Amino acid sequence: MKLPWLTPVLDRSGPFLSVHLDTTRTDPSAAAELEARWAQMRSRLQSDGADPDLLARIEESVLSPSSLGGRHGRSIFATDSEILVDRVLPVPPLQESAHRGEFPQLLPLLQLIPFAVSQLLVVVDRAGADLHLRAPENPSISHSSNGLGDDATVEGGHDVLHKAHLGGGAQHGWRADNSEARVEDSWDRNADAVAGAVEKVLREHRVDMVMLSGDVRAMGLLREALGRETRERLIEVSGGTRGAALDRGPFREELVRTTREFITARQQELANRFRESQARDGASVGGATEVAQALSRGQVEELVFVSGHEPRGIEELLRAALSTDAAVSALEEDALGIPEGVGALLRWRDGTTPSNSIGSMSGDSRRE
Repeated sequence: MKLPWLTPVLDRSGPFLSVHLDTTRTDPSAAAELEARWAQMRSRLQSDGADPDLLARIEESVLSPSSLGGRHGRSIFATDSEILVDRVLPVPPLQESAHRGEFPQLLPLLQLIPFAVSQLLVVVDRAGADLHLRAPENPSISHSSNGLGDDATVEGGHDVLHKAHLGGGAQHGWRADNSEARVEDSWDRNADAVAGAVEKVLREHRVDMVMLSGDVRAMGLLREALGRETRERLIEVSGGTRGAALDRGPFREELVRTTREFITARQQELANRFRESQARDGASVGGATEVAQALSRGQVEELVFVSGHEPRGIEELLRAALSTDAAVSALEEDALGIPEGVGALLRWRDGTTPSNSIGSMSGDSRRE
């Protein structure tokens, strides 16, 4: 994943304040617990020399109630005089932290990259659709503002939606056939309008998942109206209804399950891609020393690390990757085949690039 929004942090000089906090408010006691945890963080940061006025501004941000539902978190990076990045997290950090030092503390944020999934949810009926856009920094579909302007709701404009039930008899045959044809034509035209809106969103926004739910017949018509590439990306989710709250129990659970399956598949794909690259000469290197060398020469296309198994010095590797415009990806802790918990997919190699064969590396058991 490319992270251009971290540029303000990388372009400034320290000292930096880095705050990574679970800001979930799922029960009445959560707000008080959040205030207590933040108070401890604030005290430590102030003891380390942080400006009290800046801490007050950070406090206002982390303690203000959010419109997001469910579990989520927040990461804030600041100098001693201004907040540089204030980011909502799709899940809480694996470990809360507050740090003031010469360099920003990036790892607690970047460990959550697997969960930074942008989604478009399309809920259709035969008259149109509701479109819900979810970005990683706004991780609640049910409480998002859509971000789609007038395209948040699409009405096809063709309102001959119901087939006529006329009396029997041959004299009504042609009238019934004509009425049914008009109805089906309206459904088709409404599906075309929705398809146009969906394709427009996908052109204008980087969307990882495209989910489709609603009326079964309308879903089929929309599939036919969409382009081939979009059709191939669609993930059907049962239980959606236009105009209904998206946080209803069964449908919310289905959205969460579908998202979890997508994340798991994408993680597996990344792990497989790295393992396969290890068998191709020049495609990747593994291990902290080898990755650091490749970073210093600008060879790294994508840095990959395993959350919970990062090598010592991972913060330096992350800064080097971002400063050379490399992508950064994280694998969850059960991932195998990443030597020392860090590897790199390369842009190029030459005769001095370390071997990418795991077997040729040192005898460190963590490499196996």
